[in-house]
Amino acid sequence: MIQRIDMLKSEINELQQMLNDLDDSAVIQRLSLQGRLNAAQGELERVEATPEPLRARLTFRGRPVFGSHGIAADFGGKASNAFADAFAAVVAGLNENLQFMGPIPDRVKNQLLITGTAQGSFGFVFELPPAAGLFPEHERTGDALATIQSLFEASAQGSDDEVAELVEAIHPRAVKKVFEFLCLLSQYHALCGLEFKDKTFRFEGTEQLERSAGRLAEGNIQEKKETHRGMFLGVLPNSRSFEFQTANGVIKGKIGTAIEDPDIINREWLRQESCITLGVIQVGQGRPRYTLIGLPE
Repeated sequence: MIQRIDMLKSEINELQQMLNDLDDSAVIQRLSLQGRLNAAQGELERVEATPEPLRARLTFRGRPVFGSHGIAADFGGKASNAFADAFAAVVAGLNENLQFMGPIPDRVKNQLLITGTAQGSFGFVFELPPAAGLFPEHERTGDALATIQSLFEASAQGSDDEVAELVEAIHPRAVKKVFEFLCLLSQYHALCGLEFKDKTFRFEGTEQLERSAGRLAEGNIQEKKETHRGMFLGVLPNSRSFEFQTANGVIKGKIGTAIEDPDIINREWLRQESCITLGVIQVGQGRPRYTLIGLPE
């Protein structure tokens, strides 16, 4: 885009200079040049108003990679496809419209575009899809890439609670897609690094990669529903969080999206005996994380 802007500015300067040098009697030629100048200035305004697309660099090392010269086509194709699947699933998970089965929502719209090869080790430059829908605030493509990068890092180096916080933000199916991508790398004895915005994470070795994949495996992530009886101590509608007193202590959690108006709990159930159903996610030995999935009974 920067190159396009420079070309347009150069063309505008050239046209302005030609108009300045033109004799006053050359009326028709002046009209023609002025028309070209107006068109170039309009195109420059349009291009400058267009947001710069976000890009990420996914690079690989290991057995299928030949330095900065090339990458085995079989591995490169499978790895880029698995990463694109994980990206689309995480976008859908963040937009809270991903289901346990069926096609990934908006898979075509949220398709990564390969725009170049990344040098150093060998890999790909991905351009993220632009937010062009009616609800661009819901098209969280940049958030999805950052979440995948954070999930790589937390599962490799972080605590169970740090992993759980990210798992909670996306759908289990999206976590499984990230897990499958890491398993593919392990199968081919490869490692990867992901650079996005001003942050870079690289797996340091096979052991770290396998540890990361193991922590994202279904067997390490427990999901269940629990029913508790007690009373609400309070709800913060804007942060969508709650505290619920039970006989065994206070449960703190977040309010699921199925509840459109969290403040209704403050109005109708605050400090009243009630029964609630919670979704519970626990990663490894980390603390359980609770989500209120329906209004009290």
